[in-house]
Amino acid sequence: MRLGSSSRIAAYILVGFLVGIAFALALFLGFPGAESEISSSVLSTAAPDPNETQEIGTVVSKIAPEIGAQAPDFALRDLEGNEARLSDYRGRTVLLTFWATWCGPCRLEMPTFEGRYQELKDDGFTVLGLNYDEPIEDVSAFRDELGLSFPLLLDPGGSVQRLYRIRGYPSSIFVDPQGVVRVIHIGLITEGQLTDYLVELGYSL
Repeated sequence: MRLGSSSRIAAYILVGFLVGIAFALALFLGFPGAESEISSSVLSTAAPDPNETQEIGTVVSKIAPEIGAQAPDFALRDLEGNEARLSDYRGRTVLLTFWATWCGPCRLEMPTFEGRYQELKDDGFTVLGLNYDEPIEDVSAFRDELGLSFPLLLDPGGSVQRLYRIRGYPSSIFVDPQGVVRVIHIGLITEGQLTDYLVELGYSL
């Protein structure tokens, strides 16, 4: 009788362990249906019709970013209410930085981005800071505190964050003048790393 009870307890422990592993993998890899959630915010897989009005904050591609692939296009508003579309920056190198005001590493790297932006903006380098679903007042205060001049874009609801499969902050993606993803960097970018990436993208620093 004792042996049977011990066996059942061991079986319960084993089942619980396997369920825990399965749940952890689901969290890491994404639950089934995650792709459909991304696709539900997609407007079209084709290039937007210039004569067609599109809702700001929606995306126009459902292709996840991969190095060597075309960066998914999107349209968001900046702090002044102006529309900014990634495809409008074709011909320039664009650093997309995904961030939040409460993110300590974001605060550390922003002045580095600002310095390079000021140095290279006349040579075709642009930074777009995509903020996830925070009040415009908070984002504006953050910009003013750090003296940022590159565009900060509001992503209400996080549709672009989901499109780009952002899992943590800061996350940065470098897009070349042809609109192709060249670098994906997760975490803080140091000044040396930023220099290396820009040299790789053709800048003489």
